[in-house]
Amino acid sequence: MSRKWQASDIPSLTDKRVLITGANSGIGYHTALKLARKGAHILLACRNRQRGEAALARLHSDSPGIQAELILLDLASRESIHNAAATVLAQHQPLHLLINNAAVFAPPTRQETSDGFELQFGTNVLGHFALTALLFPALQQAANESAESAVRPRVVTIASIAHKRAQINFGDLHASQSYSPMRAYQQSKLANLLFTFELDRRLRATNSPIMSVAAHPGVAHTNLFQSGNYSPFEKTARSLFGHVIGIVLNSDSEGALPTLYAATAADAKDGGYYGPQGFQEMRGHEVGPAVIAPQAVDVAAAARLWQVSEEQTGLKFPA
Repeated sequence: MSRKWQASDIPSLTDKRVLITGANSGIGYHTALKLARKGAHILLACRNRQRGEAALARLHSDSPGIQAELILLDLASRESIHNAAATVLAQHQPLHLLINNAAVFAPPTRQETSDGFELQFGTNVLGHFALTALLFPALQQAANESAESAVRPRVVTIASIAHKRAQINFGDLHASQSYSPMRAYQQSKLANLLFTFELDRRLRATNSPIMSVAAHPGVAHTNLFQSGNYSPFEKTARSLFGHVIGIVLNSDSEGALPTLYAATAADAKDGGYYGPQGFQEMRGHEVGPAVIAPQAVDVAAAARLWQVSEEQTGLKFPA
């Protein structure tokens, strides 16, 4: 890239439909806002109706005339994922961009999804695996139109620099034997990258025009630092820490830039992984290829994780 890519470089997305998980706040919200301003029809996939409706109202206030709607989605519930996907598919419209953005970050004690999975792995990994599989027909519908479009349909999965310190513990994926908040988060982000690259291999094997791409925001001030079951003192400390990050490193708006690049840039590559180019990839206004840890390109581990994900979600991607 000869110059810094900016949000203004996003091409026209008129008539394009985009679903973003966790779009009611932080990076997800700013991603939704900037894509909506380029003409995209945004599906805000949010767990909480009240917060989702507030985000929808904020979108229309920030940029009147945009197209957006709320889809209720709790990635920690198999039933909710199936219901949300059914709602989207019932519209009989193509889905041009699926942005797997939502995440649970390091709850201090081990928690489970409604289906009995460790909360971070169940939400960040299995939830997005299931959603992507269920929405694949709508992505394929967009792929059938892609020859007439400058923007190929894409699945963008948000990873993290935290993946560099992670390993996949296939013997205890759900931390039932030993739980560490950060270790479980790091594992989920490594799994997100393994999913991205394995999906890319499968798409390339079938010559699909659909892209699988990943991005990370560096370290940004998002509600990940504040949401969760914490004591009042810890919530206050996390809020202050988040504000410091916003000042010293990235705001949530700045943190959205790698996601926007992965989702729309003509230079983004199949199976690419993008992030900020500042100090240790933690900050910066320039987006470029991110550093991938060796364990994230372990083809055997990715194939095994894919099989486990199929077994635990009860879903397979359409052939």
